[in-house]
Amino acid sequence: MSGHAVTPLRAATRGSNLARTQVDIVARLIGQRVEPVIVSTVGDRRAHEPISAIGGRGAFVGDVRDALAAGAADIAVHSAKDLPPRDDPRFTLYFPRRGDPRDVLVGSTLQQLRGGAVVATGAPRRRAQISALRPDIELAELRGNIETRLRRGERYDAIVMAAIAIERLGLSVERPIHALEPSSFVPAVGQGAIAVETRADDHQTRSLVAHLDDPATRAALTAERAFLAALGGDCDLPAGAHATVDRSGA
Repeated sequence: MSGHAVTPLRAATRGSNLARTQVDIVARLIGQRVEPVIVSTVGDRRAHEPISAIGGRGAFVGDVRDALAAGAADIAVHSAKDLPPRDDPRFTLYFPRRGDPRDVLVGSTLQQLRGGAVVATGAPRRRAQISALRPDIELAELRGNIETRLRRGERYDAIVMAAIAIERLGLSVERPIHALEPSSFVPAVGQGAIAVETRADDHQTRSLVAHLDDPATRAALTAERAFLAALGGDCDLPAGAHATVDRSGA
């Protein structure tokens, strides 16, 4: 028998359907088999607590990075919006082409919500913007994976979610979905993007994934993350940012 089997890359990731789907996306982009290494993060284990109470952005990244640093995986695959705003020198990040960065309101438009309606979301950024745009409505806390939030969200007038999560999972949502444009509802830093991370000293793996890096996405995320870092922000800060690259050459 000729030829040799290619050893799959091991990708540290959270165990949600969205996280696994993102590993599949990365595998297709790399062009070889990628085996998920499921990591239970503090954010997953304490899913009923506000993000700000359990470590902010690091709540979904720290344990995954620990697995990568320990050699249990060759790469880590994150939702870029979960990354702390400052790089960790132990690792190197690559950003494939960004998807839809927008939030969506599931259940109604902002304008059509009745006074006193209840909108559910666990993100301080989303809560602050909803309150600013519609101070006459009430807010409720909502956490959990995408499917859980959609299911629990049926008890509320509307919920706020990331458009890309619904798109990547290919979910059929019976309630109306309305996009919230970045010009009036600023997304989370890095929203819509996947981050692929390697150990900084693992040059072999870095050479395998370096082509994934999209220059426009990197430029936008570098600006957004620098903005959040300058604010000293994390998930407990109601701040977002949305950068785009001007391709006109002007």
